[in-house]
Amino acid sequence: MPSLSLPTLSLAPTTRAALWVVAGGFCATAMNVVIRYVASELHPFEVTFFRCFFGLLVLVPWLMRVGFGALRTRKMGFFTLRALVSLVSMLTWFYGITLVPLATATALNFTGPLFATAGAALILGETVRLRRWMAVIIGFLGVLLIIRPGASTLDANLLIILVSAATAGMGVVTVKFLSRSENATSIVTYMVLYSAPLALIPALFVWRWPSLGALFWLLVLGALGTTAHFAVVRAYSAADASACAPFEFLRMPVAAIAAYLFFGEVTDSWTWVGATVIAGSSIYVAHREAVLARRAARRALSPHPPPSAISRNEAL
Repeated sequence: MPSLSLPTLSLAPTTRAALWVVAGGFCATAMNVVIRYVASELHPFEVTFFRCFFGLLVLVPWLMRVGFGALRTRKMGFFTLRALVSLVSMLTWFYGITLVPLATATALNFTGPLFATAGAALILGETVRLRRWMAVIIGFLGVLLIIRPGASTLDANLLIILVSAATAGMGVVTVKFLSRSENATSIVTYMVLYSAPLALIPALFVWRWPSLGALFWLLVLGALGTTAHFAVVRAYSAADASACAPFEFLRMPVAAIAAYLFFGEVTDSWTWVGATVIAGSSIYVAHREAVLARRAARRALSPHPPPSAISRNEAL
């Protein structure tokens, strides 16, 4: 018999990354639909706990096999900080999307990379030059187009989504800091280990036992979350962030379609315009970071470059 091979194996890395990003985007949108559905019975804080709890269950067999010895660290405080920041992001997102139109929430969530860039400069002291600062500023102008602070119909709930995006960006900053001395396995594992017990605390204040139907959808939520995370990891292992970023924003039309089909929500033109501005800014930031990372790698291979090797473009 002739041997069969998977078509994806012959695809270019960028194409594979694009397919993984799109798959992850579909899973993320499906997650949001399930969150909305389950939140009609359970408080979003309790839904957050079960999302973290089922993620922990997936991790336990792996931990039993490798043991906790591989997770030794002297930075438990920073791991705790990362988990707290990420939990706030998750709690505000799960709560916010029950109050805000799904496509609008998705558009505002795209500001996460902009917050991360600003945080890396202000907290970690990373060099962020004029081009990226301008992109960040333009991106936040896109936010103003969506929330329209001068409008009589300003929705204060949009601020909840912005808090989620900001804390997600700060989560990226903590990962950048930890990655200077810690391995990726520890960073991911401690996040999962801490999330469930920390998420239980706010869930206890609104606790009610889920019905069998709700429990089924919570299991689906956990599976979708794990699949989305896996897809993102595979995407970024196939290509760098600048190649993946444009496809991340396909989540916007997917979210708009899902919002219309499941909740009857029609996305207004201001949201589309603002989302386009935010997406363009975030893509440019990802592109510049990838370019500068490649230049830094080349300089590391040549530790004494002549002064002329640093171009005027790099200074920006």
